[in-house]
Amino acid sequence: MAGNSRRQGAMRNPGTKKGAVVGSGGQRRKGLEGKGPTPKAEERPGHKNYRKPTTKRVAGSKDKPTSELIAGRNPVVECLRAQIPATALYVAIGVEPDDRVAESIRLAADRGISVLEVSRPELDRLTAGAMHQGLSLQVPPFEYAHPDDLLEAAAATAEPPLLVALDGVTDPRNLGAVIRSAAAFGANGVLLPQRRSAGITAVAWRTSAGTAAKIPVAVATNLTRELRALAAKGLMIVGLDADGTMELDNLDLATGPLVVVVGSEGRGLSRLVREACDATISIPMSAGVESLNASVAAGVVLAEVARRRRVAGRI
Repeated sequence: MAGNSRRQGAMRNPGTKKGAVVGSGGQRRKGLEGKGPTPKAEERPGHKNYRKPTTKRVAGSKDKPTSELIAGRNPVVECLRAQIPATALYVAIGVEPDDRVAESIRLAADRGISVLEVSRPELDRLTAGAMHQGLSLQVPPFEYAHPDDLLEAAAATAEPPLLVALDGVTDPRNLGAVIRSAAAFGANGVLLPQRRSAGITAVAWRTSAGTAAKIPVAVATNLTRELRALAAKGLMIVGLDADGTMELDNLDLATGPLVVVVGSEGRGLSRLVREACDATISIPMSAGVESLNASVAAGVVLAEVARRRRVAGRI
């Protein structure tokens, strides 16, 4: 074969046309229009400076905040619609586009979020084998406030301070739902304990519908100590408890400076936190009905507090 100077594969079939391969309809590139700004080197898989996003493994660990990846077409588009902070949208090469993919790419590009095409095996690796459906969104670490910031936020309003504290709530969905209720009913902030608590994970972000970006969420090294410090500043501390010392209907404390403490999903309030409360309140319910989910109970109480404050404002 010495006479053949062409390397193998160099000959071109004259019948082959340049352009899209058979089956794509020429639509794949069109479906990925508007990719936004060129990503940084550390965000581009394959680049020597690429840094793989790490995923938070332990729920509630707030010591070493890390980026997270939200996987799946519905979760990704919902987070983008809620304007949850994000740094990159990963799209699998050759993904079959649908309305959710197109909308996710458009929303990301409109917000200046980098849109990165990666191979499907690479996306499998990035999402640790999650059901990503060719789409994943990178969410940056959540920035927690200092407990003192909550009262500063309250001072900027005309209403008495209203804070929500969570004691041992470990389900990020419950955390996200409580944050959403707190924002909806005029609370000035949410207080979490450093230990034995869910943190603002991708799941909590999604459940809060983006409200975690609109209300300060602080972390207390010791929740009991922080509650006592708030009490010393004039706030009344009330805890939700099925066997409370008063019913929600009698919560006259609602119109003054208040902290509503929500206990864990299974055990309720811890002993030390209960002792730090000025009162415990129960929600009247029909006989034979089990206790409410922690986030639902928090929403009911906060709605009543908001109602009483509206009435007091009209008197």
